[in-house]
Amino acid sequence: MQKSVKKIFINLKRFEVPRLFGGVSDHREPEEWAAYIIEGCARLGLGELADMPVIFFFPEALLLTARRVLKAQPCEKVKNMALGCQGVFREDLSGAPGGNFGAFTTHRPATAMRILGSAWTIIGHSEERREKLELIARFAPQVEKDGDPQLAGRAKAVVDTVMNEEVKAALQAGLQVLLCVGETVEEKGEGSAAAQRKRVRQVLRRQLVKGLAGIGSRPVVIAYEPVWAIGPGKVPPGGEYIGFVSAYIKEVVKAEFGYIPEVVYGGGLKKENAGEIGGVPTIDGGLVALTRFSGDIGFHPEDLRDIIQAFRQGAGIGMSGPV
Repeated sequence: MQKSVKKIFINLKRFEVPRLFGGVSDHREPEEWAAYIIEGCARLGLGELADMPVIFFFPEALLLTARRVLKAQPCEKVKNMALGCQGVFREDLSGAPGGNFGAFTTHRPATAMRILGSAWTIIGHSEERREKLELIARFAPQVEKDGDPQLAGRAKAVVDTVMNEEVKAALQAGLQVLLCVGETVEEKGEGSAAAQRKRVRQVLRRQLVKGLAGIGSRPVVIAYEPVWAIGPGKVPPGGEYIGFVSAYIKEVVKAEFGYIPEVVYGGGLKKENAGEIGGVPTIDGGLVALTRFSGDIGFHPEDLRDIIQAFRQGAGIGMSGPV
């Protein structure tokens, strides 16, 4: 029996950098790489899944290329594909007299991202949170030096508040939001499973309550990103743990904001874990980054197809579509 609609997000990070320069792209020209992603996924039918939107977060410089290539495809091949950006600034353009009409050097105002072709944005990814915490520690070294949990907690609360400002800016500009939350290895800590889960709940609650404050019932999709499980050699959490976290996220948002959010697994959906994660009842999709972690490391449309196949099978979604 077919279940509810699931969403697959793809965070393409800086994957457009050619291997010659230390990246993972097989294409010398970034525009060719962007076209390869969109055309390849369309050719494989990944945009024809009426029950599964596929959203691509591209680097800002390639949004126009991705939009052009997407528009050039037959409508039926990309009807369920969309583009997104990799973050927005906490302030946006203002049409009001005396407002800021464009002085955003180095930043990505949400309105600019929308007119470049973004329908979505990702906010609060662990890489973004880490960078902001590192800046705080640079100018307030006691945060790390003293190991004071109260100081560290206040620093993280500041970052949560900035994430909230970014969410508000994105929604105000008409973008849909994927907000990432999740605990680090230090936050999870050691000890019994019960003690760890208590600490994890505290971290998630803080990130959710502060990150979604003041937006009302406007739906935001939540990506659970277990930071401690990301990277080479790390062991990802199993379905039971992911089920515990995703159910708790839904519980908190329902209690605090009055709606049940979609929750996707954001710790790197892979072919090896996609089936198990797809079978978690409280999971509504996944976030993919790299699709191949050995040999020809990188992102490949054929691998994405395999990941989606595995996820759909785990979720009990019929395989009669193009995939």
